[in-house]
Order: sequence, then structure tokens, then C-alpha cells
Amino acid sequence: MTQMYSEAGEPVCITVVQAGPCVVVRKKEKDKEGYDAICIGFEPIKKEKRVNKPLSGMFKKQGTAAFRYLKEFRPEKMDGFNVGSEVTVSIFKKGEIVDVSGVSKGKGFQGVMKRCNKRGGPMAHGSKFHRTTGSVGMRTWPGRVLPGTGMAGQMGNERKTVKNLRVVDIDVDKNLLFVSGAVPGGKNGLVEVNKTI
Repeated sequence: MTQMYSEAGEPVCITVVQAGPCVVVRKKEKDKEGYDAICIGFEPIKKEKRVNKPLSGMFKKQGTAAFRYLKEFRPEKMDGFNVGSEVTVSIFKKGEIVDVSGVSKGKGFQGVMKRCNKRGGPMAHGSKFHRTTGSVGMRTWPGRVLPGTGMAGQMGNERKTVKNLRVVDIDVDKNLLFVSGAVPGGKNGLVEVNKTI
């Protein structure tokens, strides 16, 4: 994350995303697979021995280089997406609204005060109820813990989507996308950028 200055001279918090270049490694058609989609690859693998046999066979069959990350998309129009063609940051426009998905930072096993924003109990010496959760049970009816009750457990390390982020600027030469606000995950994390619905 960093910041840029708008045309009005106001600072804008942004996140710099390296969006490509991605290469179309496979094209699925409705006649064979039952739906239309493209599979794009990101970050080429230099050593072929690091690719397992099923994927290396697919790359050789399609006649493309091996890539570390593969992702399938279903574009509205399949025209212009052929095997071997590049998908660059130029498909986005300045001022466009996008959704960014990724895996959030893992924070381990956390209690209810940090994970669910619960208040906790009194902190005096006589109290035996400091940072734990309160009563979660019921009486005879319904006699169970309701779904969605906040409890301690694993926090983070799950897929999250931040919606309605504005594309502040685009660097076509370096394939950089400058998006307003924060995106899920840590530095050098893998994210997926989609045009908002």
C-alpha cells in the first residue's frame, strides 16, 4: 500500500497490484466441456521438472509455457481470447469499479473479544470472567446453540472479497493496477481482480 495525490490535490490510499501479463493456456467450449471458459496462467515456471505430469501434459498439448498459478474465468464474450494470447492490465480502465478477492492474513486461534468483538467481563481481582464468552445456551426450548453464535477459533486465512474499489491509475508498460483502498492478504499475496457486478 502507498498513497497518490488526486487531481484536486487530496491524498488517496491505494494498493499497487501487478496484474499480469497473464497468458491463456486453455479454452473450454460448450460443445465439449458443457460451458464456455478460459484458463489463464500467471508467473511462468523456468524449470520443467517442478511441474507435475498431468499439468505438464496439458501445457505441452496446448503448446504454451508452464505457469505456477492457474485460474479459470467465464468472460461474457469469448472473442479475442485464444490459446497463447496475453491478458494484460489494459482490459481495465481508469475510474472503473472492481472487486478484489484473495486469502486474508491468518491470525491463528483467537478468543471471542478479538474474533467477534465481544465486550468481555469485569477486570477486577474478584472476577473470574475476563475475556471469555458469556452464556450461549438456551432453556428447554429450543435447547441448542443457535447457528452463527460467535465463539473462539481460527481467525483469518479464508477467502475474502473487497467490493467496489476504484481503479485510480494504470501503468500499461509495467502491468500495474493502482486500486483505491486495501485488498485481502499480505504483501506479495495472490489476488483476483474482477469487474464489479
